[in-house]
Amino acid sequence: MTPVHFAFSSAFLLGLTGLAFHRTHLLSALLCLEGMMLSLFIALSLWTLQLGSTSFSAAPMLLLAFSACEASAGLALLVATARTHGTDRLQSLNLLQC
Repeated sequence: MTPVHFAFSSAFLLGLTGLAFHRTHLLSALLCLEGMMLSLFIALSLWTLQLGSTSFSAAPMLLLAFSACEASAGLALLVATARTHGTDRLQSLNLLQC
């Protein structure tokens, strides 16, 4: 495994462990998701550059578009949660109360 692949794999796994173990605020969960998507985008971009094929060149842009949609939906949920509950702590959210 090259050092570049190791760096992006460890960045993805670091975001995943942050998402799994540090779940106090919704904003920290969204930041971990964005870090994971950024490492996937850079790794996919480098993979298409190393492959040299033009058929996979749209894949990083498609991933980036989905990442932007995910970020906007997450921020909308963050604002809605902060307005209704007064905080973005995940312990204050209850799925049984709508």
